[in-house]
Amino acid sequence: MRAVKGVRPRRPYDASLRRERALESRERILGVAERRFLRDGYGPTTVAAIAEDAGVSVDTIFKSFGGKPGIVRGIRERALLGEGPVPAEQRSDDLQARESDPRQIIQGWGAFTTELMPRAAPILLLLRDAAGTDPEIQTLLDDMDAERLRRMTQNARRLHRAGHLRGGISATQAADVLWTYSSPELYELLVLRRGMPVAAYGRFVANAMTAALL
Repeated sequence: MRAVKGVRPRRPYDASLRRERALESRERILGVAERRFLRDGYGPTTVAAIAEDAGVSVDTIFKSFGGKPGIVRGIRERALLGEGPVPAEQRSDDLQARESDPRQIIQGWGAFTTELMPRAAPILLLLRDAAGTDPEIQTLLDDMDAERLRRMTQNARRLHRAGHLRGGISATQAADVLWTYSSPELYELLVLRRGMPVAAYGRFVANAMTAALL
């Protein structure tokens, strides 16, 4: 078919560029929202203020996140990715798949704790304080706690199947131990209130888990 003179051919649709721009916009929204929440508090921070800081419309935020609870979930998910190109959860799974020594596995979990908690704990503790007057936030926190328990239960079952747990320790009991030592409240007590260095906190968590489980 011959091209018609004077008619410009359509540019091919670049889906990858659109996805890249959408990801950049999402990251910008999460970044400014986190700064707003930590500076001004969850309640006083409005979607309109976040939109203005991020240079997007309020409608864009609602379409992308569904409101402030969705933004918070996005902030937490971003924090739990950790540092570097490979998400922390995937690195933890890879460690468990290749390592036969449970002490090395738990030492790795301690290292992940030092990587993730400084990123995730501040926003989670802020939400905990806001939940007393906001049932929606309490529901969100309950969901996040349930997700963390699910992950810790998976880790505990792997230890149990491999025969690593001390006699008399069930997978359920092990999950409770892992869930407790991965809590933002423990980070608050030891690092934020007691001033423990983050690296020492990671070693404390790993040693406590080892003593409780192996």
